[in-house]
Amino acid sequence: MTNLTGNTKDLVAENISKIKEIFPEVFCEDKIDFDRLQEVLGRYVEDKEERYRFEWNGKSRSIKLAQTPSTGTLRPCKEESKNWDTTGNLYIEGDNLEVLKLLQKTYHNKVKMIYIDPPYNTGKDFIYPDNYRDNLQNYLEMTRQIDDNGKKISTNSEASGRYHTDWLNMMYPRLRLARNLLTDDGVIFISIDDNEVDNLKKICNEVFGEENFVGIITWSKKRKGSFLSKRIVSTTEYLIVVAKNLNSNCYLYGGSPDDNESQPIIKRTNSITELTIKKGL
Repeated sequence: MTNLTGNTKDLVAENISKIKEIFPEVFCEDKIDFDRLQEVLGRYVEDKEERYRFEWNGKSRSIKLAQTPSTGTLRPCKEESKNWDTTGNLYIEGDNLEVLKLLQKTYHNKVKMIYIDPPYNTGKDFIYPDNYRDNLQNYLEMTRQIDDNGKKISTNSEASGRYHTDWLNMMYPRLRLARNLLTDDGVIFISIDDNEVDNLKKICNEVFGEENFVGIITWSKKRKGSFLSKRIVSTTEYLIVVAKNLNSNCYLYGGSPDDNESQPIIKRTNSITELTIKKGL
């Protein structure tokens, strides 16, 4: 099993080091001269006040939150583990934002595939607000692992006035940190439904780059909807697929359908073949 360090990778310092390696001339007394950086980048700098971009209240804070070192550490539970010295598996329980930060140093650029099943923001999901100064303390309070000092747990309902905003602020820093863990040919799969599929795709386009969007897989979650609904009933959910870098040796292999499964192949006359998505598509 890979040994995990107890401290957090300094992502800001690493990014600055990369900029310094590419553009050493834009540094003055170890600080970035942004005017000089704009001159070096030339025509690739956007100088218009109005531009196309995805914005919401709290986005800047979400970016800083992803860059803030973790306030926690990982504690081994050998008494609850099996084959501690020989296992190749790792199970971590805790706040996923803090865990993602702690994984940066050991697993940076080492993970081939990530699958996440985030809250769908249906109005019944519990989405606690991340605390910029001490997210671990906030997590323990909001999940009642310690005294909450009168804080009330509630779902992220539409009546909150920040229905989409709270969800976006929860997802953004986690996706930024998840991207850092992926290898250059790594891929992330994200489950979602109609409530936030549009916003999730926009976040992924920004974090991973629109050119690395692979596609959306639609799967049937049930055969029919409720006859009592006053709206069009959705019987499907989605799986958003994004690569870290589609120009690398990134391959996705599709499995063969099985008629014995609950959702068999739609047309029985279709031939069963293996689908290969080649790099660069």
